Amino acid sequence: MKYDAIIVGAGISGLHLLHRLREIGLSALVIDQASGVGGTWFWNRYPGARCDIESMTYSYSWSHELEQEWTWSERYAGQAEILAYLEHVADRFDLRRDILLGTRVIEAILDESGDCWSIATDSGERLSAAFLIMATGCLSVPRIPDIPGRGRFAGEMHHTGLWPHEGVDVAGKRVGVIGTGSSAVQAIPIIAAEAAHLTVFQRTANFSVPAWNSPLDAETISKRKARYDVFRARARTTTAGNPWNARAQSVWDATPEERAREFEESYAVGGFCLHAAYNDLFSDAAANELVCEFIRGKIRERVHDPEVAELLCPYDHPLGTKRMCVDTDYFESYNRANVRLVSIRERPIDEFTERGLRIGDEEFTFDTIVLGTGFDAITGALLAIDPRGRGGLSLREKWAEGPRTALGLTVAGFPNLFTITGPGSPSVLSNMMVSIEQHVDWIVRCIEYLREHGIGSIEPSAAQEEAWMEHHRAVGDASLYPRAKSWYMGANIPGKPRVLLPYVGGVGAYREICDAVAERRYEGFLLR
Repeated sequence: MKYDAIIVGAGISGLHLLHRLREIGLSALVIDQASGVGGTWFWNRYPGARCDIESMTYSYSWSHELEQEWTWSERYAGQAEILAYLEHVADRFDLRRDILLGTRVIEAILDESGDCWSIATDSGERLSAAFLIMATGCLSVPRIPDIPGRGRFAGEMHHTGLWPHEGVDVAGKRVGVIGTGSSAVQAIPIIAAEAAHLTVFQRTANFSVPAWNSPLDAETISKRKARYDVFRARARTTTAGNPWNARAQSVWDATPEERAREFEESYAVGGFCLHAAYNDLFSDAAANELVCEFIRGKIRERVHDPEVAELLCPYDHPLGTKRMCVDTDYFESYNRANVRLVSIRERPIDEFTERGLRIGDEEFTFDTIVLGTGFDAITGALLAIDPRGRGGLSLREKWAEGPRTALGLTVAGFPNLFTITGPGSPSVLSNMMVSIEQHVDWIVRCIEYLREHGIGSIEPSAAQEEAWMEHHRAVGDASLYPRAKSWYMGANIPGKPRVLLPYVGGVGAYREICDAVAERRYEGFLLR
């Protein structure tokens, strides 16, 4: 069967894009291997799973009626509420009739003779489309650690990104959690309160600040709904896509007393507000160290045992160069008598055993092991499908030394292939909802331009792609991000090229660049 567009992924991106393509009269099909819509919010059902962006910001802005009729219950919505919201969107806009669930794309090949994409699924179907749009998400391929003996463990083992829908009963059990990234930081307090004993294995200490989550009262909701347009517009112009502006002041232009007051006030707001305290925190290592030490001081206040507190204090990366966590009672969990922290930085896990795992001469016994070990981020899902473009060149071959894109949206040699929040775009360094909507709008605007002018395909020229990559690298090198061994750099996956994956220039600046490309009628792109 032939469509105008095939969209891979039924999460936030895929649902919005399907709606927009229908609006301009295109036939489109969404394909997703999950049994339901929701993307990352379908899969990540671990205890405590919730968004680290405020719910009234982490929501669609493209329908005034939708944002007025839907009422969020908490400042930071939990997984179940976000999934219910996305399911509501699918139903309200009658999207399900064009979504094929429980189906995996196993092949995508450019048919140069027919000027279209040929797509094969694991159910044996062969589909074709003029446009192939990858809405596969940035954190959708779980990373399973390469530790010997994993299959020997006789108890339950679950990755936070593949959590059983029926839940996992840890009440009264001995539980081990490997990893202390965002997912584990959210899960650990819940597990600690239920398990008989919890052991946390930490390789890298992470910065985390309180969410100060709370129910949303009627007055707060009413005021925000009355000014939604103002907050949405502001978010689109900021660095991270959140509706507050970073201070224009350098940290060095403030007195120590002023800095302390500003850090305290930002910390009291919670979430990522601290990132915007001063304008040079992500470009000046010494400035960044000031806020790092401020958060370390907060960790020491929250954790009673000084030795445990020191283990939990990060020293090996600047704030923000690994994803800062937003927590509820994470550090306080280590004050519980039934929780133990084990550092595996100097002495990694040797192997899984039938009863648990072993580190040196010590064997740990568990009923349940939780892998909070992250994802093959940003490129993982794209390379798992591995589209083949002109001349049969695969994306994996093209990206052997690291991903190359133009704007994080298009790839030279792969006509009519679009990647939503792909490598080279702000993606994970932003409020994903804002970045997704910007990408969807750009793609739809581009397709409309092609149709209006009778153009069959678009792809960046090699020169256009290289120009974007040079800009991407220059902006990244001027920042502190390359100083961390993070998944932003691909450092969590053995053999993955060590390059900065997201664009660090900010959502507002990036939007201006993308809009300029469209206004110049895609100058530098090959239009055929």
